Amino acid sequence: MSKMDVVIATDCGSTTTKAILIERREDGYHQTFRGEAPTTVEAPFEDVTRGVLNAIQEVEELSGRQILNGESIVTPSEESRGVDAYISTSSAGGGLQMVVSGVVKSMTGESAQRCALGAGAIVMDVLASNDGRLPHQKIARIRQLRPDMVLLAGGTDGGTVSHVVELAEYIGAADPKPRFGSGFKLPVIYGGNKDARAEVTAVLGEKTALTQTENIRPVLERENLGPARQVIHDLFLEHVMAQAPGYRKLMDWTHAPIMPTPGAVGQIMQTIARQLDINVVGVDIGGATTDMFSVFSEVFNRTVSANLGMSYSISNVLAEAGLDNILRWVPFDIEEADLRDRIKNKMIRPTTIPQLLEELQVEQAIAREALRLAFVQHRELAVGLKGVQTERTLSDVFDQNDEGDSLVQMMDLDLLVGSGGVLSHAPRRAQSAAMLIDAFQPEGITWLAVDSIFMMPHLGVMSTVNERAATEVFERDCLIYLGTCVAPKGEGRPGEACMNFSLDLPSGKEEGVLRVGDMHLFPLGDEEEARISLSPLRNWDLGNGLGQEVISTVRGGVVGVVIDGRGRPIQIAEDRDERLAQITAWHQTLKLYGGD
Repeated sequence: MSKMDVVIATDCGSTTTKAILIERREDGYHQTFRGEAPTTVEAPFEDVTRGVLNAIQEVEELSGRQILNGESIVTPSEESRGVDAYISTSSAGGGLQMVVSGVVKSMTGESAQRCALGAGAIVMDVLASNDGRLPHQKIARIRQLRPDMVLLAGGTDGGTVSHVVELAEYIGAADPKPRFGSGFKLPVIYGGNKDARAEVTAVLGEKTALTQTENIRPVLERENLGPARQVIHDLFLEHVMAQAPGYRKLMDWTHAPIMPTPGAVGQIMQTIARQLDINVVGVDIGGATTDMFSVFSEVFNRTVSANLGMSYSISNVLAEAGLDNILRWVPFDIEEADLRDRIKNKMIRPTTIPQLLEELQVEQAIAREALRLAFVQHRELAVGLKGVQTERTLSDVFDQNDEGDSLVQMMDLDLLVGSGGVLSHAPRRAQSAAMLIDAFQPEGITWLAVDSIFMMPHLGVMSTVNERAATEVFERDCLIYLGTCVAPKGEGRPGEACMNFSLDLPSGKEEGVLRVGDMHLFPLGDEEEARISLSPLRNWDLGNGLGQEVISTVRGGVVGVVIDGRGRPIQIAEDRDERLAQITAWHQTLKLYGGD
């Protein structure tokens, strides 16, 4: 596709279909207009294209550009008529749902899970030879779940065969039916020991729509997830999308393959990380689930916390975090029973938004814990390969920490991006920054941003047809830059010095001593930069080692530069009055709420 001046992109969500118009101007690509409409995959319409047409019509009305001619998209673009391409993502109908299996749960089971999650799937269950379930329980579970497809992995090339075949036999015995499309066989992807292919085919070849691909873990020391992820994408289009109401017509309209929404978000994350040569963490917190993405040293990971959200699954946040962990972020006295009632009301009426300041503060306290828990789960999965012996130096022995071998190291993080209603639509951007800092506890120097209108899925699929356009729109129009967080890592007594800082701002020089428990905010506008000199004391680290000076450039945003001296992990007083005084002081420093 040589000409790419005007593109219309849609994201068919479970409730809303969102359309955006991307246009090429003299200074590059911009997102110019957007529209949305209810998704129409369910009764009474049962045709996803109705919602797509309605969303595009809204873009037509706002932009004055004719995009549709009846039920067809006008191509190519001319003056104020037509577009050069139409692209789409989808999570309608619950998105892509998979069961994965591996011989050893903590090894090939985890590799299979990472493979499916990275392709944009919701992993319904992980079956393994050593998962503690009896054969009949595994068979019953597969039958009960009705996934869209199954990924069967296990065994390094040349390794075990019998265990993989055994897992295949469980799938065969369950004879599972796909969620969509009666009369169709369930797609099964085999990405395990190549020596077992013939036996797996003998077991599953007749009963399922079996596809063979390269082993996702050919040797213990290496994962090979790319080929299997590509097969998942292809089967998603061929089997899942094609059977969902109206999708066959939608596939005929698009100029690039439809991608699962989370897979598209992962795509843009990887593109940005590669183009800017940075490490990125992104989060999308919804009503029922929280999606987490990371790219560290070019390794991409995604996790879905299906039980952590801000409306439908808000009670799960309370159950997992515990009352005390939520209360520690609330800046006023509140009875436990009152807090529980507020949480239950949100679950019963998921679409309500806070009307009072106290309601907003409680909701944002819960959001901090939902994000924290989802991030803990993410770091547990984003690890180096298990089962591989690694050499340890003497310093490693003395440097034991609770991070294990997670690939997600906060000191190496460059950009933290938040999206989802509670972050993108917070009344003040400073509240979004505070939630991100409190939940993720970034270390060293970290750039903060929020996705303004959850445009990342559109840009992910855009990056497959025009990477430059996707990158430019992502940087210019998608992200709202909040500013930079500067946080030395360490622990100390409240009030004692932990770092000296000097900041050369456009408004003049700011110098000072950062004390444990204190926070500072310095305004620095979007697209403004400032030179910063940081001298941590001997037990504190900013990335160059304990007590080592850091000189860097920080970027501004709508909030500015936050210098955080609360330690890592953040030290919150146990005494109730002290805690309330702490929280109130931090809120006042960051100007979080009116009237502070």
